[in-house]
Amino acid sequence: MVMIWGGVVVGLVILLLAGDALVKGAVNLSLRVGIPALIVSLTVVAFGTSAPELLISIKAAIENVPGIALGNVVGSNTANVLLVLGIPALLAVMHTSECNTRKSYVIMLGASVLFIALAFRGVFDPIAGMILLVVLAVILGDSVREALVHRRAGIAAAVEEEPEGADPEMPWWKIILYLVLGLVGLPLGADLLVDSSVELATIFGVSDTVIGLTLVALGTSLPELATTVMAALRRQADVALGNVIGSNMFNLLAIIGVASLIAPIPVDPAFLRFDLWVMLGASLLIFPLVFLGRDLTRIWGVVLSALYLGYIALVIM
Repeated sequence: MVMIWGGVVVGLVILLLAGDALVKGAVNLSLRVGIPALIVSLTVVAFGTSAPELLISIKAAIENVPGIALGNVVGSNTANVLLVLGIPALLAVMHTSECNTRKSYVIMLGASVLFIALAFRGVFDPIAGMILLVVLAVILGDSVREALVHRRAGIAAAVEEEPEGADPEMPWWKIILYLVLGLVGLPLGADLLVDSSVELATIFGVSDTVIGLTLVALGTSLPELATTVMAALRRQADVALGNVIGSNMFNLLAIIGVASLIAPIPVDPAFLRFDLWVMLGASLLIFPLVFLGRDLTRIWGVVLSALYLGYIALVIM
């Protein structure tokens, strides 16, 4: 048992470190070959930070444990709203009333509804994967167009900032080292985490879906939690809210979109009855923060965190 739990922890740590290395390597390689920093921020960084979840879902789909593949995404999205926003709110009030995330939030809700509609087909196959990826491509294209317009108009200084992980002085050998560490570490970490999770599910007599929705989803949400906690302490509400909305959108469109092109992902009926609706309901909960000018206070933190604990208890039971 100790070895299995050790495999889970080591696999998760390798995934997180390898994902960070891949982002740093890919960002600096892209900038070195002349790709604009703006495009790198909207594409390379976004995909790179989702790499651990992507590798887990691909590995789980190939090894015929679809509950982990789908549970990882659905559980992460639920955790991102209830836990990743809930815990930081307990530490500091976030003035989300000052944030302009309406468009991104509506897009995230639209992606959630599309995802649920495709789930009712019973399987995420290449057709569903192509639909999700085409929608993602349209969203990214619109984001790039809008950011370029703002930059030319001189009204969005933020797009001039260097993307996460950028280091203009980074030597070529270090860029290559980061890329190698990321590309080797991600599949290794995914192997360890998925295999250990399947063993845990067998030992405790629970389904791979339960493991995916809880242990795996919570583990892969740790980077978002760390980012949001730091944003709350620095009073950067826009970073906290934007991080959650962007992560959820990418989870739905990119991760399952790519994974379903590699191997079909059957949908457990339990997702259709309960978990997908919890995910959508959690997303709708933050409507007042986005549209009604409400701040994310400690009361919100208590409510969101309690709802997440209640959800986990229901899943395990």
